[in-house]
Amino acid sequence: MNKLLIVLLMTISLTGQAQYAGQEAVAYRIPISIPIKAESFDLRDVRLLESPFIDNMTREGTWLLSLPVDRLLHSFRVNAGLLTEDKVSKTKMPVPLGGWEELDMELRGHSIGHIMSGLALQYASTGEAVFRVKGDSLVRGLARVQEVLNEDGYLSAFPQEYIDRNIAGQYVWAPWYTLHKLVAGLIDQYSYAGNQEALTVATKMGMWAMKKLSVLTPEELQRMLKNEFGGMNEAWYNLYAVTGDTTFKRLGDMFYHHAVLDPLASQKDDLPGLHANTVIPKINGEAREFELTGDAKAETITRYFWDDVIRNQTFAIGSNSDKEHFFEAGKISRHLTGYTGETCNTYNMLKVTRHLFTWTADEKYAEYYERALYNHILGQQDPETGMSCYFTPLRPGAYKLYSTPDSSFWCCVGTGFESHSKYGEAIYYHDDKGIFINLFIPSVLNWKEKGVSLRQETAFPDQPTTSLILDSVSSLPFALYLRYPEWANKGLTISINGKAIPVHQHPGSYIRLQQKWRRGDRISVTYNMSLHLIPAPDDSTVNAIAYGPIILAGDMGTADMRRPFHDPTDPYEYYDYDYHIPAGVNPFLNLNQSLTDRIRPTGRPLEFMTDNNILLQPYYRIHRRRTNVYWITSDSKPQ
Repeated sequence: MNKLLIVLLMTISLTGQAQYAGQEAVAYRIPISIPIKAESFDLRDVRLLESPFIDNMTREGTWLLSLPVDRLLHSFRVNAGLLTEDKVSKTKMPVPLGGWEELDMELRGHSIGHIMSGLALQYASTGEAVFRVKGDSLVRGLARVQEVLNEDGYLSAFPQEYIDRNIAGQYVWAPWYTLHKLVAGLIDQYSYAGNQEALTVATKMGMWAMKKLSVLTPEELQRMLKNEFGGMNEAWYNLYAVTGDTTFKRLGDMFYHHAVLDPLASQKDDLPGLHANTVIPKINGEAREFELTGDAKAETITRYFWDDVIRNQTFAIGSNSDKEHFFEAGKISRHLTGYTGETCNTYNMLKVTRHLFTWTADEKYAEYYERALYNHILGQQDPETGMSCYFTPLRPGAYKLYSTPDSSFWCCVGTGFESHSKYGEAIYYHDDKGIFINLFIPSVLNWKEKGVSLRQETAFPDQPTTSLILDSVSSLPFALYLRYPEWANKGLTISINGKAIPVHQHPGSYIRLQQKWRRGDRISVTYNMSLHLIPAPDDSTVNAIAYGPIILAGDMGTADMRRPFHDPTDPYEYYDYDYHIPAGVNPFLNLNQSLTDRIRPTGRPLEFMTDNNILLQPYYRIHRRRTNVYWITSDSKPQ
């Protein structure tokens, strides 16, 4: 834990806390109504050990705690007509945050929802009360704004006039999107931190929304839904699940967008040209509806959408979109630009993926989750500052452009607050008989219901071995389902307490180990990682290079690089950024011979040198330098 976080832990007051439901996850009143093959563990059951993941999480937590509550609440207070000046000292209260949180930004207020979620997730992931206390302060401030507004439960940093414009079909920047973040953050504060006041505030918002929307015709609702609304359907379904109130189920249904979802229900690919992060959150809502109601149409939409996006829209690093939009199916090689991979998209695709894995326990979902987590999400954060990038550019010679501490607040900063606070969510799953080991991340799992404690020790992916040590065990036999990834197509070896055991399964499956375990048993798995190419689906001469699940990027130097941080005076700079790429950056790499003939290891973990002296490293590790991910690998050099 770094020094700044320790100081914050020591200095933030514990007074004035809200009432809590307890440290355990709250009970949902509406249970899942479909068969589940793999259940998630609560974040409280998993603790990360030393790795790049806990480093990212600690930096993100430090950033979350450093943002002043008064600045976060400022625009909400202005909207409610509350004091923004201390009348005794005549001292003005802190100004709002910058970038997309400025008072003249129509999207203002979206970040506080992500921040409430991030704080709740940090609290669940670490057990550190300081995250819960700060969340309490935000919830308390928002409850006061809601009370003063006195508009049937409406709560926002902007007036209801924005919603009215949206309903009328007039231009306004995504007010329901912002309200989704608020409701989702409040539900997370309740679910992960036990804050009852947060649930009260969210419930009042839901009652306002029902009163607002129940008088609209179906045509008026669909006109409203043409504007981006995030995962508003998902949030209302979640509120229904925790309260049992069917009002919120009906609200979720109102956010079914026929123009986008009906083609998916018919298994028709109408995605090209659509704004990707407008679409993906809607799918999370459909997945949640299926879980709560068993609606077969919602299941079809979710499954078809995921398969379509992975097959036709996904880059090697697990990201998708070019300048935020889906493109013509499969045309990856035509969209290697400086504006690929909006990070919000991957955040939301990982949420969809988790739903699908719990329904099926299919290894292909764990495969994608690992690829996107390592190669995109982990590398979103600058390790020197903790700042986040919006796009992860795949244009040869481009580099990541990062946010600033208080003057950006793009959507991808918001989802980053969540992504880097919940790394424990997908390492392990379970069924009634055993534990799925999906990710190879150093961590401790405590399966309270079975009396099992499992510790995973690994330096993966720097080293190909992971070890599982049983620190406490059940008196009854139980299973360990060890993931056998597709990328391990050259095999693996397993030993239990040093004794090798035979493996009969194939890549893309799980190896089931079941016996009466003893305390101290050690299961070690070594995967045979190897170099391989990932071709663009539309052009086999355009390839990314991978080692196991890790995408390797060429280090293209720093010549003519501008600063790698956003200009606070231009909130949209990231969208038309000039990378000043030198003419000498060349994406050509003759790989028609064996990869091992053309690319040799340097002796350092996950580093290779091409035969024309380009250093290859994991894309997630390269920061503040130009990179290249996709290569032209034909014999003929580009003209």
